[in-house]
Amino acid sequence: MEIFSQPAVIWFLIGFVLFLLEFVLPGLILFFFGLGAWIVALVSLFFDISVNEQLIIFVISSVLTIFLLRSWVKRMIYTRKHSTEILEDEFLGKIAKVIKPISPHENGTVAFKGTIWQAASQEDLVAGQNVIITGNESILLLVTSSKTIAI
Repeated sequence: MEIFSQPAVIWFLIGFVLFLLEFVLPGLILFFFGLGAWIVALVSLFFDISVNEQLIIFVISSVLTIFLLRSWVKRMIYTRKHSTEILEDEFLGKIAKVIKPISPHENGTVAFKGTIWQAASQEDLVAGQNVIITGNESILLLVTSSKTIAI
C-alpha cells in the first residue's frame, strides 16, 4: 500500500481519472489537465519536490498545454471532413419516410434505416410521404420532397 502514497503514483492516477472524465464531459479541457497531472507525475518520479511545487507545475503545464495544443488536437480529433464523408455515404440522396409532418416553421420526424430522426424542410411535408435527405445540421436531417429534386 506504500506505493499509493508516492506522489508520482497519485498524480498518475489523477491524470488517468481526468482522461476518463474527458469521455463523459467532452470539451477537450480535462484531457489537458490530465496531461498536466502526468507531467507532474513524471517530474516527481525523478525529483523530490514539495506539494506546492507539484501544484504549481500542474497548473502551469495544464494551462500551457491548453493554449499550445488544444486547437491542434481538436482539429485532429474533431475533423468535420470525416463526419461529412460518413453522412454522404450513408444518408445524402437516400429516401426516408415522414412520420410526423414537417413544415418550414416546425421540425418533424422521418424514418430512415429503421431509426427515427428529427428532420427539417423548407416545404410542407405530410406523414407517409417519401423524402430525400439533402443534408444535416448536427443530428437534424434536412429533407425535401422527391418532386423538388431534379433527377
